[in-house]
Amino acid sequence: MDVYAVYDLIRDIKDPEFPDTLQDLGVVSEDLISVLGNVVTVQFKPTVPHCSMATLIGLCLQTKLTRELPLTTKVDVYIVPGFHDQEEAVNKQINDKERRAAALEDPNLLEMVESCLAEPED
Repeated sequence: MDVYAVYDLIRDIKDPEFPDTLQDLGVVSEDLISVLGNVVTVQFKPTVPHCSMATLIGLCLQTKLTRELPLTTKVDVYIVPGFHDQEEAVNKQINDKERRAAALEDPNLLEMVESCLAEPED
């Protein structure tokens, strides 16, 4: 597993508000990913500092990587420092296993995540 393999997993995730991928919008990029042993860290840049979908984007990134990478992989997802008005709260939400599990129990939220993670149509 390397940065490029991780990037390939997340680049086509759809943005929850726009008809574009996270790659198209510059939310994710290869230079914001690190792989050290079994620890994958992904940073992302919300499109605006007050992005109301930042937590959902982080949840989508966490969910996709947790599903696709080996169970022994630790996945950390963070907002790039200085790119969101509430980055600390968002980072806490998306990296807390219990909070993520509770969020995904909400059928509406789960549907939104699944929609963002759906494979792109050719």
